[in-house]
This record gives sequence, structure tokens and C-alpha cells, in this order.
Amino acid sequence: MESTAGAGQLLAISDLHISYPENRELVEKMRPETDEDWLIVAGDIAETVADIRWTLETLAGRFRRVLWAPGNHDLWTHPKDPVTLRGVARYEHLVGLCRELGVVTPEDPYPVWTGPGGPVVVAPLFLLYDYSFLPAGCATKEEGLAYAHGTGIVCNDEYLLHPDPYPTREDWCRARIEATERRLAELPEDLPTVLAGHYPLDRHPTDVLWYPEFAMWCGTTRTADWHRRFRVRTMVYGHLHIPRTTWHDGVRFEEVSVGYPREWRKRSEEPGRLRRILPMEVGTGDRGAAPGLGGGRGDAR
Repeated sequence: MESTAGAGQLLAISDLHISYPENRELVEKMRPETDEDWLIVAGDIAETVADIRWTLETLAGRFRRVLWAPGNHDLWTHPKDPVTLRGVARYEHLVGLCRELGVVTPEDPYPVWTGPGGPVVVAPLFLLYDYSFLPAGCATKEEGLAYAHGTGIVCNDEYLLHPDPYPTREDWCRARIEATERRLAELPEDLPTVLAGHYPLDRHPTDVLWYPEFAMWCGTTRTADWHRRFRVRTMVYGHLHIPRTTWHDGVRFEEVSVGYPREWRKRSEEPGRLRRILPMEVGTGDRGAAPGLGGGRGDAR
């Protein structure tokens, strides 16, 4: 593990979706408040490698440290992207890009935040999902997918996120969980953690989805106790496009999504605001937001 002393803030953002010009403008305006600020980017920057590179290069040039965890859009093999790598090969390509830019990835040593609120291990995660967040009344993935197709709420991952060389996305998820679990178990027991990934570790944030069947693409039951096992101070996630703070078993869960312009225009707060993870903001409670769509045919998350 690497340790960087200093003051500043640990900040986070996700679901930048810079293919929308309005969202790209938000990134152009993002700045640290101090020279010591770190920024977590918890996935869904864009669908093309070129856009991902522009975003991370822009932010890495401004913040003391940038940490990246992939979202499903980042891993799509999209028709408009000239980079046609699939699955693990695409992920590894993005890891290589991050290392070129000095951005911390889930494959790198977890850094230790020693500024205000520290010391805390900050671990970017790549875990995926395994269809274990099933709709009510469904006992298997097949039943869940059939139900979702019947409602028309099907994540575009089914067509664009390839698991190669794994047979299925849940096989890839299983491998990621096992490898990550081993690394987290090896961390010093006297250090708390901030775990940051695209998906929440527990299902409870999906309870407010307008379309609960979308939860199938939002995580795995296999990480439901990680916030207790690994001394989590804050669990940072995105994906749902419902930015808010909740508490579960006394642990703070912080969604840091920007979302699509049609979503953030409806909110009262300033779009693209970087959320402060450490030191914790005074009065941080269950900061609610309107329930999220949870995906649809045109832009399912």
C-alpha cells in the first residue's frame, strides 16, 4: 500500500456520461478546492476509449490523485468505438490507459488517505453482478430475465458487455469477487476502508428504483456483508443515477452519480457537484433523491 500525507479532501463522482455535451461541460468545470484533493471516479465515464482517456487525463491533471473503478458503460464494446476489444481484454486495455495517466485502478496497490478523516485505505473495486438481485417471485436468472423482457426493462449490457473469455458475466463476477476478497482480507486490521465501485455492495439502495427488475444488473448478494467485514467507513457507488446518502448497519453508503442531463435538470442541487467522502460533511444523513428510472430500452444503465 502507498501512503500520501497531506490535508485536502477525498471527493467522488460517477456516471459522468460525457457523450452528452452538457455532461462533458460539467467535467470541464470540475476543479479541486485544494492542491491535496483526491478524486474517486466510480465508473460510467463513457462508451469509447477516447472519451474515457480525455476525461481521466483532464481530471488527473487537476487533482493530486485520481482513482478509477469501471462502470458497465466503460466496458461496453460499442459500435461507435473503434476499439473493438471485448471483456477482460477491454478492461485490461483501460487499466493500461490509467497507468499511463497515473490513475489508480482496481489492479493497483490500494492507497492510504492520510488527510482529514484518515488514515483510511481507499480501494477502487471492480466486481460486476451475478443476477442474484432477482425480482420478487423469481427464483432463477432465467425467470428474472424473462420477467424483465416482459416489462421492457432490460439493461443494454445484455447486448454490449461481453464477458470474454469467461462464459458468462456471472462467471466473471465470481472471479472478480474472489480475487478482491483475498486482497481486502490482507489489509491491516487497524485501518478502516473506503470501498468505491460502480455497484453498491448491498441491495438496499435499489429499493427505490421505479423498475425494481433493473436491480438484477446492480450487484451481487455475495458482497452483502463486506461493509461489516472490511471495516468500511463509506461505501461509494454509482450506476443507479439516484445520488443520495443512506446508512446501513451504521455504515454510510454514498451514491455519487451525475446521470443523464434529463435527470440532473430535475434536481435542485448543482449538477456535477463533487461529493465529499472525507472528512465527512457535517449533517450528512439520509440525503434523499427522487426514485430512479433504473434503465429502459434506449439507455438502460
